[in-house]
Amino acid sequence: MDLIDIHLGRRLRRRRRILGLTQQQLAGACGVRFQQIQKYECAANRMSAARLWQLAEVLEVPVSYFYEGLGQETHVDKDPEPPEPHQGKETKDLIQAFYSLSERPRQRLLDLAKSLNETDPEVSVGHAFP
Repeated sequence: MDLIDIHLGRRLRRRRRILGLTQQQLAGACGVRFQQIQKYECAANRMSAARLWQLAEVLEVPVSYFYEGLGQETHVDKDPEPPEPHQGKETKDLIQAFYSLSERPRQRLLDLAKSLNETDPEVSVGHAFP
């Protein structure tokens, strides 16, 4: 397994989970079987440039999302990645509600959240959650 393939698979899994999609749902949106998504996520199969583009479209991220943080990793553990911070049910519900909005309300909500953070100097990015 190549370190890049492992990284891409982890980013794919992370984004799929954030959106609350099952492997079956993502596979259906891409026209493949869920086993193919499994193989991408565990880096058993490589993703082509065309497949990365398609996944980025379905997952509503730029293709560059999959490569973020790649140069920062010095090694990749074979163990499953640790749970991500703020991945409780409330956070997942919020993210799903956010992505169920159309583009304009989503942008307005994002702008509102950013403006609320700017008005309170005590709150910093990364410390906004208990």
